[in-house]
Amino acid sequence: MHELLKLDNQLCFQLYTANRLMTRLYKPLLDPYQLTYPQYLVLLVLFETDNISVKDLGEKLYLDSGTLTPVLKRMESCGFIERVRSKDDERKLEIALTFLGKNLEAQLLEVPLKLCQKYTMPLEEAIKLRETLKKLNQWML
Repeated sequence: MHELLKLDNQLCFQLYTANRLMTRLYKPLLDPYQLTYPQYLVLLVLFETDNISVKDLGEKLYLDSGTLTPVLKRMESCGFIERVRSKDDERKLEIALTFLGKNLEAQLLEVPLKLCQKYTMPLEEAIKLRETLKKLNQWML
């Protein structure tokens, strides 16, 4: 077998595995809030920029509307967000945090802190890896 075709030599497989393992680490931390990992990511964006259009939210998360819409509908049914038509353009749908959603911000501060406690990787190495992954993502865009 050629070395290039070995599974362990594939960058894509290492990224895929890391993504699955990271999502698995987040699950028990998000379960008490009845949040999935994609919903958590939506909240992180909304904590930074509330009242954001679905289009802009999708661009920030690199998700298309077909993937994002079911996530947003579930979050709305849980009372975390509301979807409202833009006053400037009725075709534009905006996402805003509800009172309940805004209150989650303080509670969710514990999630990254608890996750860091589970890491065996030194903080400096994790930061370096994050920056390398940011570069990789930019190269792939």
